[in-house]
Amino acid sequence: MTNQLTLTNLNAYGRLMRIDKPVGIYLLLWPTLWALIVAAKGIPAWPVVAIFVAGVVVMRSAGCIINDYADRKVDGAVKRTSGRPLVSGEVSETEALQLFGLHIVIAFMLVLMLNWQTIAMSVVALLLAASYPFMKRYTHLPQVMLGAAFGWSIPMAFTAVTGSVPVWGWLLFFANLCWTVAYDTMYAMVDRDDDIKVGIKSTAVLFGRFDKAMIVLLQLITLALLAMAGWMIDASWPYYAALGVTVLLFAHSYLRIRARERQACFKAFLESHYVGMVITVGLLAHYLLT
Repeated sequence: MTNQLTLTNLNAYGRLMRIDKPVGIYLLLWPTLWALIVAAKGIPAWPVVAIFVAGVVVMRSAGCIINDYADRKVDGAVKRTSGRPLVSGEVSETEALQLFGLHIVIAFMLVLMLNWQTIAMSVVALLLAASYPFMKRYTHLPQVMLGAAFGWSIPMAFTAVTGSVPVWGWLLFFANLCWTVAYDTMYAMVDRDDDIKVGIKSTAVLFGRFDKAMIVLLQLITLALLAMAGWMIDASWPYYAALGVTVLLFAHSYLRIRARERQACFKAFLESHYVGMVITVGLLAHYLLT
């Protein structure tokens, strides 16, 4: 096997980057758009939107690559991940690190087009993205680290548009963090039995029989934080209507996971991005229609 990136292995690279599974992009993109919309009080400048959308795609792929690298020794023992390219040998460890490095260079080139405050904050984004996959060896709260990594685009978006992060920007960040822990716990419930066998830690393992109750609690906190942010920006009825739809989506996710069946939990995770989409629509409607 070659230890250098080659064009002949594009299919395996694409699967390592999860190009065939865009849900992760949506989950990262929607909260980024929340921040851009609120910071700009409507439609943000298109060049800034383009930079952040490209950054979302690049950093999500980078996160997937480093996650698979971190899990390369245990993924073979987990049913859902046993066919990943690093496990099957289609991609070498060196190739994976080279591909990760390429993504980081591209992401840095993108952020260089923004102001110095956002460039400085991008260092934190890199540290969070690179360290998250290794946290599942040491703590049962890797989902919290993932939430911080997924949500760091929110303060970055505010600094890119306004040069600072207001209180309501941090409320959106923590709302997204709680929402991320909730839906990634659903994801972790899919692999919980296998994770316990191989020693992988997660909130699904930590919460145990209280997993569903904790997910509901996190969803309620998410709603409360989003409502508080809405109050601080003087949001109008479309935004609160979106929060009402979010309540229904959260209730639907509970019905999905109530039996803890693997495929149903995975389905609930896949559907989670609709929450982000609904909030995005509500924010746009608030600024454009009222």
